[in-house]
Amino acid sequence: MSAYLNLAITFAVALVGVGGLYALHQLTAVARNPLVSKPYTSGWIPEQHALSRYHARYYPVTLVFLAFDVEMLFMYPWAVVVPRIGASAVIEMFVFLGVLMAGVVWAWREGAFKWA
Repeated sequence: MSAYLNLAITFAVALVGVGGLYALHQLTAVARNPLVSKPYTSGWIPEQHALSRYHARYYPVTLVFLAFDVEMLFMYPWAVVVPRIGASAVIEMFVFLGVLMAGVVWAWREGAFKWA
């Protein structure tokens, strides 16, 4: 029974904490509608919503960037392990880079890098 009581107390503390932070936000918010808030854009009234500024062409380039960002996540540990493993690690990395290059060629063919 003690384990369930501890779990219930933890859950109650979490709910009170989240509710308290939400209430604090409601009390200290600059404006109910952020689009009419003066501190946004240095006092100018915004003419459009912040999410509507980016054209859809931006997103494929972002996905290609993320693919290469994830590639770097794999290359750092690979660089540490490659002296121990040897040539098979180098071959595996070139296969991995080949798959990424196929993705870049596909994105290029689909026109992801054309801005106009």
